[in-house]
This record gives sequence, structure tokens and C-alpha cells, in this order.
Amino acid sequence: MRALTGSEVLVANKLFATLDTTVRTLYPESIPRVLVSDTVGFIKNLPHGLVASFKSTLEEALDASLLLHVIDASDPGFERQIEATEDVLNEIGAQEVPRFRIFNKIDHVGDAAAQAEREAALRATYPGCIVMSARRPADVAKLHQAIVAFFQKDLVEAELFLPWSAQQLRGDVFARCEVLEERADEDGAFFRVRGEQGALDSLREQLGQAREA
Repeated sequence: MRALTGSEVLVANKLFATLDTTVRTLYPESIPRVLVSDTVGFIKNLPHGLVASFKSTLEEALDASLLLHVIDASDPGFERQIEATEDVLNEIGAQEVPRFRIFNKIDHVGDAAAQAEREAALRATYPGCIVMSARRPADVAKLHQAIVAFFQKDLVEAELFLPWSAQQLRGDVFARCEVLEERADEDGAFFRVRGEQGALDSLREQLGQAREA
């Protein structure tokens, strides 16, 4: 969470140290803006009283566009962790939510050869998984790219025209879209952009109103 958002989220190797859900913006920010929310860890055979207490927190997974299932690659019992997590996700009806399976802490496995061997085995067993260490900036950058690519796969390209009389909207264009190209003539600026269809429709409406004003 800290690595993805650049925030000082509490980290503690204690049971139930972080029960409060934390929401931060993916950093560096992307188009569209992505919010990252953490949740409680999953424990096998959790007492029923605690399961009920955690239900509302866990059910936030149902509203997520993407789940990041983080697994300790250095734990000999990680298969049981995966099973416990998937059982709970199925129980709350989140089995259809898209997810990335992320094996973290690969740097805790052993020397470079041991890490390479474990990574190869994980990729063979769990195709499409991400193997990384949150302490390695390059690994975090690759995860960041994968998350952004997931959210950008449905973006559309368009051209927007911004008259010189409406340059106060320039900031909105850059805030809500990825600007791929910009050119200008005597009437105003033309932007080739990529963004969500809803954001583009909203911007076109704003720009249309600005031209009519």
C-alpha cells in the first residue's frame, strides 16, 4: 500500500493491527484516477464472531473494479493462504471481480538463484501472476503499469477543440484526459486525447457551451 500510493500507511507485524480501511490515490496519478483501498488480511478458520465483524469491510471488494490479491511468496504455506482468501471471496460473492494475483516478498525467499527458481515455479503454476518485492522500485513500477493498463484498456481516443476564449478549461482537459498531442491555429488549440467516454462527453459539453458563450 505504501509503495503504490506513496503514503505513510500503518505497517505492523501484528494481528489486526490495521482493521480500518484506508483509501489512497495510486501514485504517480494516472488517467483515469485510481483509488487504492486496503482491507483486513485473511485468516483460515477465523472465528464466526470476527467474520461477522469484518463482513462490511470485506464486502467493499464487491464494489472494486480490480482486486489485488497479495500473497507472501516466502511463506511455505502460501497455498493455504490462497485457498482461505478465495473461500471468503466466494462466500461474499466476489468471485467474478477481476483480480491480479500478486506474490510479494520474493526477496525473502533466499539468494538470487532461489528467487529465480521460486518465481519460475509460481509463474508456471499461476499463469499471469505478478512476482515482486514491494521494496524494489522497479517491481513496484511494473505493478503500477499493470494496474494503469487494466484501467486504460477501455479508454477511447478523441479530438477536442479549445477556443482561445475558453483557455480556463485547459486545466480540465489535462486533468480528465491523457493528452497525446496538441496543436494550435488562430482560432484555438486542438487536443488529441485518450480518456473515459463519460469524461470526454462531459468535456465536449463544456467546450460547446464555452464556444456558444
